[in-house]
Amino acid sequence: MNDGSPQQVGKRLKAVRLQRGLSLRTLAGLAGISIGMLSMLENGQRKLERTGHILALASALQVAPAELTGQPFAPVDPRATTAHEAIPALRLALLGVHLAAPPDRPAPPTRLLAARVVEANRMYHACEYDVLAQRLPALLGDLHAAAEAADGGHRTDLLRLLADAYHPACTLLLKTLGYTDLAFIAVTRAADAIEQLDDPVYHALSGFFHTHVLMAAGSPDQALTRATRAADEVERHLSGADGHALLGELHLIRATCLTQDTKRSGRDQTREVQAHLAEAADLAARTGETKAWHLNFGPTNVGIHRVSLNTDLGRHGQAVSAGAAVTPQVLAAPGRQAAFHGDLGRSLSHLRGRAADAVVELLTAERIAPQRVHANVLVREAITDLMGRQLPTHAARDLRGLAHRMGLAP
Repeated sequence: MNDGSPQQVGKRLKAVRLQRGLSLRTLAGLAGISIGMLSMLENGQRKLERTGHILALASALQVAPAELTGQPFAPVDPRATTAHEAIPALRLALLGVHLAAPPDRPAPPTRLLAARVVEANRMYHACEYDVLAQRLPALLGDLHAAAEAADGGHRTDLLRLLADAYHPACTLLLKTLGYTDLAFIAVTRAADAIEQLDDPVYHALSGFFHTHVLMAAGSPDQALTRATRAADEVERHLSGADGHALLGELHLIRATCLTQDTKRSGRDQTREVQAHLAEAADLAARTGETKAWHLNFGPTNVGIHRVSLNTDLGRHGQAVSAGAAVTPQVLAAPGRQAAFHGDLGRSLSHLRGRAADAVVELLTAERIAPQRVHANVLVREAITDLMGRQLPTHAARDLRGLAHRMGLAP
């Protein structure tokens, strides 16, 4: 497929459009070009040579640009670039924000700060990482200034908001952008704020943050120890739905730590993971779906973890079976929904005769949360493996488009 003549490009463009079931008018509207221009492109009367047109048509058709042009074409992900470009400012904010330093700005009203913290967590779960990365430096700075200017119960409220703001900062830096060192600074700052709260459950939340960092740093045994200590602290002060939700999340993260611990036998891993899943399921039955700690704990999230944990354990048939009982859209959290479809796709790729189904799931994950999926190393590995398989024509074409958007070589 290396013929870049206008006639051949036009034939490929028309064939893909028809395969997608799109009219000339619809595709022209999606790509932002005129119907007349699209018609001339398909008939070979005009050359498809402008980068903007190539990318717009490929995006509308959900294929790699090379499917149209017949030539290699470098992938572009401006949102990921924007997120990484925001890191220097976020780094300076993390290095400069600590509670012993004097505030360098007037304190905004607490109600506005609370709304911004809620929005930051919403953006994280919606996988709007580029916007979140740009907004976090100012949010952390404003919260710091407000906390230093306050006292009494007002200061306590602001310290809690600080802890809640560090959650999306830590998970963004760890899970999406790969800055483990900066994530450690974020959890340390959160711990500084939480240490001043007379609240053992918030202290356990600090342990939850640290567990994520230790896992990312490649120390699942230390992560498991930290999460276990945090769970014990919650259990000693267990009261109310929020405490039960945090304990449930700690069971889920302990199970995740176990899947990464190669020192255990596969049988022991499976047994212990299933035990934590059972505990989390019992707690979820008690709490129902919650938004406590901005973590989306509840029956649906436990079901999503059941798929991911079985996938990570190599129990792919069990993961697919578990997925049939999950309705991820119950959560207003695109990141969790995308994780479900991505893990389901990974497991399907290991089952005989299910490769095309795996492509469908991976494409669904990307459609829901492209920034999250494009940064997922395990999904990238699954796509690379699938590219070496014999697939139906439509599935192979869709897979090549996905691979291109993720910057993977064909």
